[in-house]
Amino acid sequence: MAVSADDLSAPLGQKSTRKRRFRLPFSGTQALATILALLLIGFGGVAIFNSNPMGGEPVARVAIKVPVATEEKAAAKPPVEVKHGMPETAKAPEAPGQKTITIIDGSSGARKDVVVSSDGSDSAAPDAPSPVMTGIDSKLLEKSRHGMVPIAIGALKPVTAYAAGSEAERARAMKMPSVSIVIGGLGVGAAKTTDAIMKLPPAVTLGFTPYGSDPGKLVERARAQRHEVLLQLPMEPFDYPDNDPGPQTLLSSATAEQNLDRMMWHMSRFQGYVGVANFMGARFIATDSAMQPIAREASKRGLALFDDGSTPRSVAAAAAEGQGMPFARSDVAIDAVPTSADIDKALARLEGLAKERGVAVGVASALPISIERISAWAKTLESRGVMLVPLTTAMLKSKSS
Repeated sequence: MAVSADDLSAPLGQKSTRKRRFRLPFSGTQALATILALLLIGFGGVAIFNSNPMGGEPVARVAIKVPVATEEKAAAKPPVEVKHGMPETAKAPEAPGQKTITIIDGSSGARKDVVVSSDGSDSAAPDAPSPVMTGIDSKLLEKSRHGMVPIAIGALKPVTAYAAGSEAERARAMKMPSVSIVIGGLGVGAAKTTDAIMKLPPAVTLGFTPYGSDPGKLVERARAQRHEVLLQLPMEPFDYPDNDPGPQTLLSSATAEQNLDRMMWHMSRFQGYVGVANFMGARFIATDSAMQPIAREASKRGLALFDDGSTPRSVAAAAAEGQGMPFARSDVAIDAVPTSADIDKALARLEGLAKERGVAVGVASALPISIERISAWAKTLESRGVMLVPLTTAMLKSKSS
């Protein structure tokens, strides 16, 4: 009989008790494999039944409160527009009662965004009417729903009451070749308007649009410097509304009543002008049914009519002739090419026309180079036998010739 080491070490008279070892029903390798399988099954269940779109990526959630003003600003931001193949910076949101318009210089094609007042709709409440300006004859004003507008009282008319120059100067102009120059597009942009007022000779006539923060003050300053003043009426161009002259534009598709009400709005912005002129408006000024009521109203109120000559299809001359009102049309666009050499050539051509026909009219914008060259040219004009005269003098001379 075999004797184990346990039997030898047990006390005499006692039986040894064997220790039983606990054994797994399977090996250690099998246990590890089972644990791994259970883990895989668990991860698979999470992947199948959990709808987390981040696919198990760690996610941090932070609550951010956006200020109301920022939300509104983001919502109001317009997209960047592309015109004629060139991207343009998106316009800033417009404040209530304001409108951003794009003014396109007819000579250079330059674009400029300008914020003006009023929304331009027929039913809109009018802006606060401008006060009566210094040097204005109250007898030549009439109250309209938009404010004070010019009116004729018998033989007393704005075209004669506000005409620049003296009787002696007008008499002298009848005996020698005369040139008149109109600078248009003023009133929007105080700096360039002030340059035109202060640097150009008093005989140069200044055309103001009805826009700007306070056109009345600029017109007062122009008249104080003895410049004659025109009101430029925004009129519909052929590519309207892509090319928009501004709020209350006169439209060829509108009724005569609508256009006359818009005309009243424009006429109420300031006072002291001798007549009205077109601001843009190639389509409108070429539409006889649209132009006739405007010419009739201007004539009734004792105003002159000026055509800037930008379209050969204009019917303004015929409309003015039918009313027997003072009229002039531009012969030369002085800064169509805004370089010193080209402006000097245009002024020489204008001077030649005056010597040939007795009177000639030119138009220009308030570009610095235009103001500089016109001022220099005017200083020596009389030495060459030609007189620079206000527009009303040129109109009077044209009518008498």
